[in-house]
Amino acid sequence: MKLSWSDVTPKADWLSRRGFVAACTAFAASPALALTARPSRFSTDQAPNTLEEITNYNNFYEFGTGKEDPARHAGALTTDPWSVEIGGMVERPGSYAVEDLAPENALEERIYRLRCVEAWSMVIPWIGVPLASVLEKAGVRPSAKYVAFETLFRPDEMPGQTRPILDWPYREGLRLDEAMHPLTILATGLYSDPLPNQNGAPIRLVVPWKYGFKSIKSIVKITLTDKQPLATWNALQPSEYGFYANVNPEVNHPRWSQATERRIGAGLFAGRDRTLMFNGYAEQVASMYAGMDLAKHY
Repeated sequence: MKLSWSDVTPKADWLSRRGFVAACTAFAASPALALTARPSRFSTDQAPNTLEEITNYNNFYEFGTGKEDPARHAGALTTDPWSVEIGGMVERPGSYAVEDLAPENALEERIYRLRCVEAWSMVIPWIGVPLASVLEKAGVRPSAKYVAFETLFRPDEMPGQTRPILDWPYREGLRLDEAMHPLTILATGLYSDPLPNQNGAPIRLVVPWKYGFKSIKSIVKITLTDKQPLATWNALQPSEYGFYANVNPEVNHPRWSQATERRIGAGLFAGRDRTLMFNGYAEQVASMYAGMDLAKHY
């Protein structure tokens, strides 16, 4: 049985006082209306984390390196209006408004597992659209092989960008078949509400079989190319962060094991869970990597 947001913990329960405060800050620049989304056959039947956990434990270095920094500092981010520049090897390049890329009548609910490269995990009820549908709007040319993404660069609203923590703006990339896979989405919502600022408002990538750093947030540019694009963490430290970044319990990070993970919200004395190949999505995605050495192409 697949869950929809209406099947999980009632909103009145998961909006604790702390979560409510964080949510108010995060939603300040977003419409107050709830989103309507169709359930998806791709959703996991695992219980999602609470809104408080999802919005208060997060990596978004544009707002600071602490897990709660995004919730503290993202409220100042202006997310309306917002457009995404789609270019490169496409038939219809241009600036696309978020509401045109992800119209409400096309929204789907995707309850996905999230596995961070730091060996912690969550289950998150995203709302969004398949990335393939967005790329099809722009018309992918046959010569395209990769998709490059870029995050907003606005240091006056994203204080982490005032420090040389990373080479700003943040960039990521996927192989075209990965981008077109039906599991890959652009998310614009969380539970039944617009995406909170600290989680990548107003539009972010979600690739559930890869480590979380691949799922770039607050996207302003998508470029189709025939060359492997630059990816921020891979360029910074290629021995630790591969371009593919597929969840793989058999390939350890140089500084820690990837064999197990800590589920956020499981409790102080909960044991660690065994990490699944491709984060449990092997049946759907393993064929894309047939014949590849996944220890070399990590």
